[in-house]
Amino acid sequence: MNIVVLMKQVPDTYAERKLNPDDNTLDRDASDAVINEIDEYAIEEGLRLKEEHGGEVTILTMGPDRAMESIRKALSMGADKGVHVVDPALHGCCVITTAKVLAKALGTIEYDLVIGGSEATDSRLSVLPALLAEATGLPQLSGARKVTVDGSSVTIERVTDTGYDVVQASTPAVLSVVEKINDPRYPSFKGIMAAKSKPVTQLSIADLGLTEGEVGLAAATTAVASFEVAPPRAAGVVVKDEGNGGAAIAEFLATKKLI
Repeated sequence: MNIVVLMKQVPDTYAERKLNPDDNTLDRDASDAVINEIDEYAIEEGLRLKEEHGGEVTILTMGPDRAMESIRKALSMGADKGVHVVDPALHGCCVITTAKVLAKALGTIEYDLVIGGSEATDSRLSVLPALLAEATGLPQLSGARKVTVDGSSVTIERVTDTGYDVVQASTPAVLSVVEKINDPRYPSFKGIMAAKSKPVTQLSIADLGLTEGEVGLAAATTAVASFEVAPPRAAGVVVKDEGNGGAAIAEFLATKKLI
């Protein structure tokens, strides 16, 4: 079984994230970059399916040059190879264009399953797997807390508000996982050393048959019109209850238009 795991490099959630005032896009150099947290669960699930059914795991990412660091970490966890879509023209891509580019990249890989995390910590849109399924014409299985593969059939337990639904499709298929599905492994020293020699293919938009006018900020379907840096948090207001505490709190909330 050949599995492609979608991985995104994102700003560290523990760091202050900023927008670039030049074009109102995310400033990816303003903080440390890490693998999107839920994508680590997707990587782990891909590795477990490989261990159960054989085959190989390919890491697919779209991002700047520094995304290679995260690809190597994924390879050190046990993935076999990587595909890195990298091109200056991709800067500012919206999620719809990103799905289009990744669909083109998938056309260069042999696969039975495409696995991704349910959302990215920098955008929180939770729509890329669905958009990718639409772009490739593949069935989509979302929100998986458990994945079972039997021949050319894949079954998941999809998390719901009241429990889970059982959803089944034939492969190839696109599925997304949630953090309840497993516990990602840590790279071993042996895995870290082995990752240095594992192959990573780099693809430009020209390699995918795309032009600059089809991608990037100019082709994006959404844009940040303007933004302001949040002001420093002001000192709190202390209400000393001298018999009128409730009224004082209500008056304060009213000034903030909360009541």
